Amino acid sequence: MAETLAAAIDRVGSAVDLLRNAQARPTIFPVTAEFSNWRSEQLSWRRSVALLDQSHHMTDLFITGPDALRLLSDTGVNSVQSFAVDKAKQFIAVNHEGYLIGDAILFFLAENEFDLVGHQMVIDWVQFHGETGDYDVTFQRDGNSIVRDGDPALYRYELQGPNALALMEAVTGAPVPPTRFFHMATFTIDGVQVRSLRHGMAGQPGFELFGPWEQGERVRDALLRHGEKFDLVRVGSKAYSSANLESAWVPSPLPAIFSGHDTDRYRRWLPAASAGSLAGSLASERIEDYYVTPYDLGYGRSVAFDHEFIGRAALEAHAANPQRQKVTLVWSPDDVAAAQRSMLEPGTPAKYIDFPKARYGLYQVDRVLVGGVDVGISHDAGYITNEQVFASLASIDNAHAAPGTQVEVVWGEEPNSAKPAVEPHRQVRIRATVEPAPYSRFARENYRSDAS
Repeated sequence: MAETLAAAIDRVGSAVDLLRNAQARPTIFPVTAEFSNWRSEQLSWRRSVALLDQSHHMTDLFITGPDALRLLSDTGVNSVQSFAVDKAKQFIAVNHEGYLIGDAILFFLAENEFDLVGHQMVIDWVQFHGETGDYDVTFQRDGNSIVRDGDPALYRYELQGPNALALMEAVTGAPVPPTRFFHMATFTIDGVQVRSLRHGMAGQPGFELFGPWEQGERVRDALLRHGEKFDLVRVGSKAYSSANLESAWVPSPLPAIFSGHDTDRYRRWLPAASAGSLAGSLASERIEDYYVTPYDLGYGRSVAFDHEFIGRAALEAHAANPQRQKVTLVWSPDDVAAAQRSMLEPGTPAKYIDFPKARYGLYQVDRVLVGGVDVGISHDAGYITNEQVFASLASIDNAHAAPGTQVEVVWGEEPNSAKPAVEPHRQVRIRATVEPAPYSRFARENYRSDAS
């Protein structure tokens, strides 16, 4: 029988020690790393049209039954009052203390039929409550290609960029009907029915296409064939893993499952292999110091207090006095170069900064300082070719979140942890400037611009 998370924490002695020294390798997208090079591939979703294969790196949880919507309402902060077939939303869950469990995309496929798609953190949480609560629901889980045997249930392709709309009209042979952000439509591509979610990344037009796996190759070939005249670029895992930096989405904040009311039952249910790994310069022994609220990550617009849900009372208190907000930190070119240059100099170097994404654990949590005092945490960090900056997404105290504020990011671990991706290194401080999130003005002004 697989070890549970509760048993693993008892064996190691603390949740922080378990996560900081986890032997799991950093999360990878199990698709081709680069079709050309990640720099040109990043440019494509801003300049022409990018084709990204989402079929392999996410988990699908298909939820069916008469109580499916009630389960989602009870576990999610989102309103379901106007939720209907052919709509989708960013589903967000918190624990009883109002701290974030995680987020995923929720598709309303048919009456009493939903697909929750994303990283496993929030998917595990919903499945646990569905299986242990009084709900008439059934689950069909399709893990990502790292853990699954065989092919995925669905193919999932994403088209993004200024030429995406023209390509869709060419490949379907008809005008694309107006579709609001996060609403779905059905198209025919090469004789195959394809469902599409109106999506966006970095403020550009986008479509997420999905259907039965066995039809995926036919759909992909049609996109490639028609895409030639629209400068279609296939995007590999390196560029794709960095796309969130432009849209300012934090993909894997540490889930608040390691303490709090009624989470002990969950830790006894959850396999230890699902715990993940913790990286970064924040080295508190108090696990709560790694938690974030939805407001820390800019999710306030998705919170609706029109229904009862796990954590509602606590979240209302957070909403009344949010302490932090999401920003972009643009790192000093000189300090990034100095950290990299240290690998070519005598002595212990700085922690290696990988390009285009520098995350070396599932949960990246680095200290952010002003005048030597902690003022927040930095999450994902990486290089944005379209802006020619190295940047990270961060949750910063309100008093220091104004654009132009100068901060320092503490990069590297002290002491060095035992994670496989951690080499002997020394900590360094990297100067950074607070900027809006998303950093790109085009993305800020156009992302969700037609949402209802």
